[in-house]
Amino acid sequence: MTALLVGMGNPDRGDDGVGIEVARRVAATGRPGIEVLEVVDPSTPLDTWAGADRVVVVDAVTSGRAPGAVFTLDAVEGGLPTGGWAAGGTHALGLAAAVELSRVLGRLPGSLAVVGVEVDAARATAAQGEGLSPAVAAAVEPAVAAVLWALAPPRSARRRSPAASG
Repeated sequence: MTALLVGMGNPDRGDDGVGIEVARRVAATGRPGIEVLEVVDPSTPLDTWAGADRVVVVDAVTSGRAPGAVFTLDAVEGGLPTGGWAAGGTHALGLAAAVELSRVLGRLPGSLAVVGVEVDAARATAAQGEGLSPAVAAAVEPAVAAVLWALAPPRSARRRSPAASG
C-alpha cells in the first residue's frame, strides 16, 4: 500500500508554509510508494487518510521550543497537544482537533505520525508573500529526513527517528 504524506500549511504565509515545502522536497526525491498531498485546511485529509496504513503529516507548530526545532509525535497512540496545533492562524480547524475528530469517527489510519517544525507564532501568520524565516528554512532538510524515516516500511531494527521524538 502507498504511504501518504500530508504537507500542511500555506506557502504564501511565512513559516506556515513549512509543511508544504517539506512535502514538495519529499516528492522531489521520487521515492516510490509515497503519495503526497498538499493542504491548507487540516480537515481536508480526514477522508483521504481514513483506512490508510501509514500516514505522515508535516506542519508548523508553536509549542514553545526554539524556532526550527523538528520533532515527531505518534498521533494514534498519544494524540496531539492542542496548544501547538489548535485552530488559529490560517487554519479554521486545528490539526489536533482534526486528529481527534478522526479518532471519534473511527477514521484514523493504522499509523499516523506528525512531524512538527517549530515556528515563531508571528512568522506563522506573516503577511501574504513572505517566505520561511532563516531558522525554519534551515529545519527543512532535517524535517525531510524525519518524514522519510516515518514513511519507511516498519523495521524491527529501527531505534529512533532522526528528529528527536516527543
